[in-house]
Order: sequence, then structure tokens, then C-alpha cells
Amino acid sequence: MGGMCRSIKTLRPPYEELVTEDDYHAAALQYVRKVSGFRKPAAHNAEAFDKAVAAITAATAELMSNLEVRG
Repeated sequence: MGGMCRSIKTLRPPYEELVTEDDYHAAALQYVRKVSGFRKPAAHNAEAFDKAVAAITAATAELMSNLEVRG
């Protein structure tokens, strides 16, 4: 197996106070790249790749908006 990619950073307080849609997208893109094994997919896989990134971006935003951080 190849080496691990850099870690996806934690996006919740107190680690990050200001998180943007770009942060969610960057994390989703990194995840999809890692699990698919493609840094940039071939043209015939681009639509599936982009749909996965969009779905994971949305799921991440929903997760973060519903988390309750105590302390």
C-alpha cells in the first residue's frame, strides 16, 4: 500500500473557530481522493468523483451544524 495522505484536520471548536464551506469541500476532496486512489479521476470517472465530493461536503456541513460542543 502507498503512504498515507496528510490528516484531515478537525473542523470543530475548539480546534477551529471559523470553518467555511471551502474547509468542508477540502476535507471531502481529500477523503474521496484517498478512498478512490485517484488524485484526479479520468474523464469517464469525473462525474462520480465530483458527486461523491459534493455529497460528502454536504454531509460534513450537516454533521458540523448538528454537533453540540460542550466546555
